[in-house]
Order: sequence, then structure tokens, then C-alpha cells
Amino acid sequence: MKPRDISSIRLINQQIETSSFTCGKELVSWMGAMQAQDYAMASWGIGLRIPGFTEKKVQAEIDQGRILRTHLLRPTWHFVAADDIWWMLELTASHVKTKSRSRFKELGLSPEICQKSNRIIEKAFSKNKYLTREELHAEIENNKLSIDKDRLTYLIFWAELEGILCSGIKRDKNQTYAILGDRVPKPSSLSRDEALAKLAFTYFSSHCPASLADFSWWSGLSVTDAKRAMEIIRPKFIFETIADQQYWFPENFSTPFPKNSSVHLLPAFDEFLISYKDRTAAFPLGHHPKAFTINGIFHPVIVVNGQVKGIWKRTIKKDKVYFEPFFFNPVPQKTLDLTKKAAINFAEFLDKKIEILNQDKFDEKR
Repeated sequence: MKPRDISSIRLINQQIETSSFTCGKELVSWMGAMQAQDYAMASWGIGLRIPGFTEKKVQAEIDQGRILRTHLLRPTWHFVAADDIWWMLELTASHVKTKSRSRFKELGLSPEICQKSNRIIEKAFSKNKYLTREELHAEIENNKLSIDKDRLTYLIFWAELEGILCSGIKRDKNQTYAILGDRVPKPSSLSRDEALAKLAFTYFSSHCPASLADFSWWSGLSVTDAKRAMEIIRPKFIFETIADQQYWFPENFSTPFPKNSSVHLLPAFDEFLISYKDRTAAFPLGHHPKAFTINGIFHPVIVVNGQVKGIWKRTIKKDKVYFEPFFFNPVPQKTLDLTKKAAINFAEFLDKKIEILNQDKFDEKR
């Protein structure tokens, strides 16, 4: 297997090239978790992996509590299936807290303040099923705990890691929070080894080919814990060394045949890139600064036959979405035609009309 084949296989296993799912919860559970600090883009990350799925259908599953949004794995939001949230939190919350400790100290958020905030939050939900961020802010302030925007963010973050808060319904245009135990009753806990094995099995099944470094990065686990997880599942996986790096595949893996020509418009922070420590299989290092910044901002990308060939932007106004592509280098007309088709699919996901900027580029025969 060649290094270039890695990204083509990932397209298939991540359900981008072909999909085995018809609902969001099953897709998210297959993926393990999907980074979701950009809510709208992360919703598209679900939608593009399920043919015919729409933004409204994604939101409906979130409102129903089938998919939840919270902090786990790493210090950022993720979408996670309701069935997986408790064991995943129990496994990874302590690592996330450790990585965030210095920021809490900078903000003057001691354990005592965090505990007081948790009590206030739980009391606020005794008379409200769902609360917006602004409503939570008011409740905390009314209980004589002075907070600014940053402190509020991290107090909510802490409450999520403690298994108190998670995402609620969308009220008007605002996202709300809810008590996690009300949305998903807490099941029996997994042992640590069971949770490690489950996380590793899920990751290497859905994200393969992947390495130890990739798994440790994605999961937020220490290298020691990641190695332990991989040792437990080792009998169910096979390995191949590609470019001096060992990659893991499920034992029943057979090399899939990717489409001859494909174009996918992937959202910002999509798992296709964000879930790997080494991203060179999808595009050369020289193009990395064009797709993501040194401070961790990932742009939406255009993936052509498994390779990142450009970025894209969208502007939404009322019933229309304006789409604009930016390729790193000139591309053939066939790629432009497939890009236009992908843009139409994105507009259908949003239930909006599409207007492609730089239309002359698409009409040009090359």
C-alpha cells in the first residue's frame, strides 16, 4: 500500500465516499465522536456522511437527545451519541481537566468556585428543563458569583466534564443546555480497560488506517493509556508498515476500491483531517498553512480523489447560500463540474438555493 492510498481508504471508512448509515446517531456512534466547536459546520459533517440528510434532521436528533454536544476527548466540543456519552466522559474527562488546569488558574477559577457554580447550575435546572448560556450567566450572577464571558465559558466547560451539563434543545435560534442525567440516565459504568478497548476499537474501525500517534492525539489519552488500549484490542486488528509508520486495520479489512473521480466539500474541523496527528497522507506539508493556521483554526476544504486541493467559503443570506471555492492550483473541468454538484448537495442539506460565486470559472472549458 502506498502513502497516497491511506487517505482514499479513510474517505471510505469515515463514510464520506460511501455510507452505511441512515440516521445521525448511528453515524456518530460509528465515528466515536466528531469535533463540533463550529456547530453549523459539524452538523454538515454529519449530513455529508448520510445521503439525503438535512440540517433539520441533524437538529431533530440533537433536540431528541439522540446526539449530544459536550466537551470530551480533548478540550473542545464534540458530537457524541447518547449511548456513548457516559463511558466516554468517565474515561477522558480527567485528561481534559489536566490539560485545561493552567487556563482555570489564569481565570482564578479554583475548585471551590467550580463546585459552587455546579451547585448553582443544578439548582437553576430544578425549575427549568432547558437554559441558554445567557440564562445560566444570569443565574450564576444572581447567586453572587461574579463572572465574565471567559469565566462563564470555563464554568460551563467544567460542569460538562463533571457530567452535570450537556446540550439541550434549540429554542428559537439559541442553543440550550440541559442536565445530562435527565437527557441520558446514567448506565452501569465500564471498567477502565473495557472503556479503553471500546474507544480504541471504535477509532481504528472508523478512522483506519491510523497509528498510535493518531489515536493518542484524537482520544486525548496519554501514550501509555493509548498503548494499553491498543494492546487489549490487538488480536482483532492487523498492521501494515507504510512509509516507516505502523498503521492499524480491522482483522476483516479488505482494500476497498475508491471512486475514480470524487469531490467532497468537507467542513471546518472535519474528522478527515482533525482526527490524525499526521495529516500528510491527504495533502503535502507545503499546503498545510492554506488549510489550517498555527493556532489550530481549520478551514473547510475541497477534497479531490482523497487529496485536499483547495478550501471553500459559504455565506448564508435568508433563503440562499453563496458558495465560493479557492483551489490551490488550476483543476480540470471535470473537477469543477463535480465541485458544483457537491455545492448543490450542500445547499440541499441547508434547504436553500445555491449561488456559486466566480461562476465564470466553472463555465470555462479547460
